[in-house]
Amino acid sequence: MPAEWEAHGATWLAWPHHHGDWPGKFEPVPWVYAEIVRNLARHERVELIVKDAVAERQARKMLDRANAVSANVRFHRWPTNRGWLRDSGCIFVVPAEPSFVRPDNPFDSAQSKLGRLSTHGPLAVKFRFNAWAKYSNWGHDEKIGPLMADAAGAREIRPLYDNTRVVLEGGSIDVNGKGTLLTTEECLLSQVQQRNPGMTRKDYETIFGEYLRAPHVIWLGRGVYGDDTHGHVDDLARFVAPDTVVTMVENNPREVNHKPLRGNLRRLHAARDQAGKALNIVELPMPGPVVFEKRGLPASYANFYIANGIVLVPVFNDPNDRIALNTLAGLFPTREIVPIYSGDLIWGFGALHCMTQQQPAGSSHGRALSSR
Repeated sequence: MPAEWEAHGATWLAWPHHHGDWPGKFEPVPWVYAEIVRNLARHERVELIVKDAVAERQARKMLDRANAVSANVRFHRWPTNRGWLRDSGCIFVVPAEPSFVRPDNPFDSAQSKLGRLSTHGPLAVKFRFNAWAKYSNWGHDEKIGPLMADAAGAREIRPLYDNTRVVLEGGSIDVNGKGTLLTTEECLLSQVQQRNPGMTRKDYETIFGEYLRAPHVIWLGRGVYGDDTHGHVDDLARFVAPDTVVTMVENNPREVNHKPLRGNLRRLHAARDQAGKALNIVELPMPGPVVFEKRGLPASYANFYIANGIVLVPVFNDPNDRIALNTLAGLFPTREIVPIYSGDLIWGFGALHCMTQQQPAGSSHGRALSSR
């Protein structure tokens, strides 16, 4: 699995339509998507999923009004339940070298031998999606990954554990592209919203090594408060270079995130990368609490998205917005830092990284993608 800052062939998005994700506050959300599409299309192709022909017409109209119409935007009419492609879509990967596959690995099924498939073109890892082991409306979303893979001409790989498909969301992991992966115990090892009953820490590490070529796993503790995924790491800590992680901190001891974020910071300082070297740790302050209808929301600057030439950063009309933008500008000096107001978007409990899925350059056969 390449690091997110490596070259993209495209970004995948799904146009929003499920009002239940933003009850009472849906109206501004499509305009946020239009702004994201407008910025991404200046730098790379955008593969935009719409649920049907009516939704496509509506999306085109809004994109036109937002000055976001571009030849770099291609539409796919596929039904979806929700639009969080980071979690429901496939993960495009670069084929591993044959020597990486370990014949003595009990999880190394014929289907999962990525090295043996290295001469067969691009690959797409499709973990099972079950709506974060929380919601019931996921039937269409579970089918999106195979459609994405087929459109990109990629061979679909379905990870297995004990002959059962592994449940995993893309937002629960982050990689440096060199063999190290970040995740949280709260998401993968808790019995709350349990994805894979019976799977242990070691089992997950085997799966990550086998299917993503990231066998070295750094386990953090709890995620940010208000995250209904129960601990996704992309609200918490992210690689920005092979040896550098940005992580959220809460300096106010009275805030609910203060203690768990300090615990994760200690873990990161004690962690080592795949070569046994200490990581460079860069702290980002949490924004002030974002509350809607008396519910605390998982507003976090860590939910940024790295694309070709730009970094899209969620902002919340908070004084710490400027600190986050300046910090990320220093970490990505060759990319434009684009703030995207996400105060409305976060009512859906997700932001920019949750809604996007990158397709690495070279992960497509280059054939014309289906638009229907």
